[in-house]
Amino acid sequence: MKILDSLTAARRWSPHCVATIGKYDGMHLGHQRILDAVLAEAARRKLPSLVILSEPQPEEFFAGADAPPRLNHFYDKVDFLETYGIDAVYRLHFDAAVSQQSADAFVRDFLVTGLGLRSLVVGDDFRFGSNRGGDIALLKRLGAELGFDVHTVPPCMDNGERISSTLVRQCLMAGDCDRVMRLLGRPYSISGTVIEGRKLGRTIGVPTANIELLTPRLPMTGVFAVKVSLPPNELEGVANLGFKPTVDAGTRPSLEVHLLDFKGDLYGERLQVHFLRKLRDEQKFAGLPQLQEQIQKDIAQARASFAELAGAVQ
Repeated sequence: MKILDSLTAARRWSPHCVATIGKYDGMHLGHQRILDAVLAEAARRKLPSLVILSEPQPEEFFAGADAPPRLNHFYDKVDFLETYGIDAVYRLHFDAAVSQQSADAFVRDFLVTGLGLRSLVVGDDFRFGSNRGGDIALLKRLGAELGFDVHTVPPCMDNGERISSTLVRQCLMAGDCDRVMRLLGRPYSISGTVIEGRKLGRTIGVPTANIELLTPRLPMTGVFAVKVSLPPNELEGVANLGFKPTVDAGTRPSLEVHLLDFKGDLYGERLQVHFLRKLRDEQKFAGLPQLQEQIQKDIAQARASFAELAGAVQ
């Protein structure tokens, strides 16, 4: 799959396309419904499919550290879209110029002249342009004038609530991994490269893989039963996502995973960690012996969770 960073690169890739645009944070079932419509329209028109991703996300540009923590790093989104069958991603650098561009100019200059848009697929609540002044009615009017179609996709619902990135984030914070799995159609996951840590885990008999986090803020914290993708294998483990208050005094976010019944060197490997069940919140212990005792309890609870989850599948 192509990652495009300029209009010149985009037009070299293809003179025309079927596209959608947004943050696509979480890649939940609502997002997937839009992607399905993009792929269907691209097949009908015999044109390539394109997803335009804003980087940074608009809230991050406007609010900085006060923006909600994102669910997916850019490259996690790219990995998902490639697996889904999308042909290319355009990384739209969201800056002051983009934020101040009128909706009309954005359509004419970027989507039509720049990308050669022939069909646009968006959610039914899509807004864009300076002060979010553009809406579906404007898109359809400009589409009739400039020669592109506009398709709107209704939302997906769960228990009467519209599935959204905000709802996914709320469920993660509440530790409701089962509902998150329903909203996403899969477990929530974080991927990253295994890097060197303090090697404290191995001194207490619980070696961990320290995974580099590419986002500075976390959508949730705690200790979780996880499965870890290490192609061609999927391994069971216990993960601590948070700030390690006992040993790091809560100074920096980290993701550490202890893989059950695994021996080997994982440095430099890229792992994808799937969060299946929250076991407990993070807590600060009086010392390493108390932490070690709790970790053994976590491992036993994780094994019980895996057995329960396996039984539910059968």
